[in-house]
Amino acid sequence: MTERTLILLRHAKSDWSGPGSDVDRPLAGRGLHQAPSAGRWLADNVGDLDLAVVSPATRARSTWELASAELDTTPETRIDDRVYAASAGELLAVVRDLPDDVESVVLVEHNPGFEGLVSLLTGEFVPMKTSALAVIGCMGPWSAAGSVSASLRALGRPPRGLSGR
Repeated sequence: MTERTLILLRHAKSDWSGPGSDVDRPLAGRGLHQAPSAGRWLADNVGDLDLAVVSPATRARSTWELASAELDTTPETRIDDRVYAASAGELLAVVRDLPDDVESVVLVEHNPGFEGLVSLLTGEFVPMKTSALAVIGCMGPWSAAGSVSASLRALGRPPRGLSGR
């Protein structure tokens, strides 16, 4: 059975000071530094990615732009309206819809859906602070996610590092 890799990248710290809607909130100064650190960690520890699925929110798109600039090869990127403010169940549906020829995916999104998705897939509750990464090994096809074995392989927030599992 093939093991696939799902990387959850929570958007970097956003700026709450300005007016505007939630979807349009930009990154804060701290977020502008966090996102490239996440990308460097991905480049050093994960290798090539096949696909990025990104929330349409400005802070998520900006996080991915800064993180992906650190990669040797930028994967195909899809902005998916379904992942903005999605619940764990809605995110699981997005994962189950991933194409079978894709082996490694990064999902750039928000909380609390991310914490719930980790729990649905692995049975573990983990905090997902801004810029946190969770690397999950999923057995079998994406369509079976949540009903087959999955393990949390790494968790944390660069540059402080991620702990392996």
